Amino acid sequence: MGIHWFILSAVAVILAQRWLFRGFAMKRVSYTRTFSVNRCFEGDRIEMIERLVNRKALPLPWLRVESLLHTGLKFESGANFDVSNGQFYQNHKSLFSLMGYKQLTRRHAVQCVQRGCYRLTGASLTTGDLFGLFKKWTQVPLQEELLVYPLPAEHPELRLPSRSWQGDITVRRWIVEDPFYVTGVRDYQAGDPLKSVNWSATARAGKLQVHRRDYTADYRLLVLLNVEDHEDMWEVVNNTPLIEQGIRYAAGLLQYATEQGLETGFVTNGHDLDVPGVPVATPMGSGNEHLTYLLECMAKLVIARTVPFDELLLQLAEEREERCDLVILSAFMSDKIALAVERLRRAGHSAEWLPIEERREGGAA
Repeated sequence: MGIHWFILSAVAVILAQRWLFRGFAMKRVSYTRTFSVNRCFEGDRIEMIERLVNRKALPLPWLRVESLLHTGLKFESGANFDVSNGQFYQNHKSLFSLMGYKQLTRRHAVQCVQRGCYRLTGASLTTGDLFGLFKKWTQVPLQEELLVYPLPAEHPELRLPSRSWQGDITVRRWIVEDPFYVTGVRDYQAGDPLKSVNWSATARAGKLQVHRRDYTADYRLLVLLNVEDHEDMWEVVNNTPLIEQGIRYAAGLLQYATEQGLETGFVTNGHDLDVPGVPVATPMGSGNEHLTYLLECMAKLVIARTVPFDELLLQLAEEREERCDLVILSAFMSDKIALAVERLRRAGHSAEWLPIEERREGGAA
């Protein structure tokens, strides 16, 4: 009889713990996942932080957390988690075991190997009893976003054209006179305001003399990126690494121009992650805050053509009255694009083509 009572007792315990864990295992359990930063550059190393809290006396014998993450986030080796890599996404699994009224924080080292906007929208939690007789699954919503900025290309790599926006030089173009830039005096002409009269020079010359003011550049740089990788492209971009290099060129140009005090803007026939089908066209601005805004736009840029690049240039020539220095980043220069560039020049803009080249080993183009 003793062995029978033992078997019955064991079965009763197993069934009791099965009922207990089935009804209460996921009660008062919370899981969160965050990044150590929410903004970084390509190549930076950050941390993904998981935090599990059990606010009840019943322990969690085991809990598995699974989620899909983009392969642009490369996890370094570590214990208690596993990563199954695919071409674009990877399945991340973490395994926890937690006593009652305890919390556990786990940090994973991550290298951001690709520009992009990475959003954590949810994770699946699976738990069960001590003997594996049942499993219970639930979905936990997450709201976490990581923006990885493109790594700006170095100045020597850009091979910048020698244009007015590369320095504080005087030019005689479409720009109006600078009231603070006096280079001498000249004879008074009809229409000159009296406040421009130089009375000392007038007394010496015996006739009205006015300040001579020179022309200075009103520095505005607009970077235009073509996401088409070859001339005969229809819809799909095949050589995305080449276009990624173009985005790095754009980031380097905009960073350099901002450091020189220029107003900058960014236009591309790709689209924003949240606004599909519409080309990206930012307003002009200056300063570090505006540069950060441009980098955020490039982080969210989807490499997919919305309109042919030559059509975008023609539309720009018709709509943009404010004259700018244009740098065109494109892997090729077709006849249609060349005609559109000439149209922009006739509208008063200066335009230079900076070819996008493949990135060789060691990071050089």
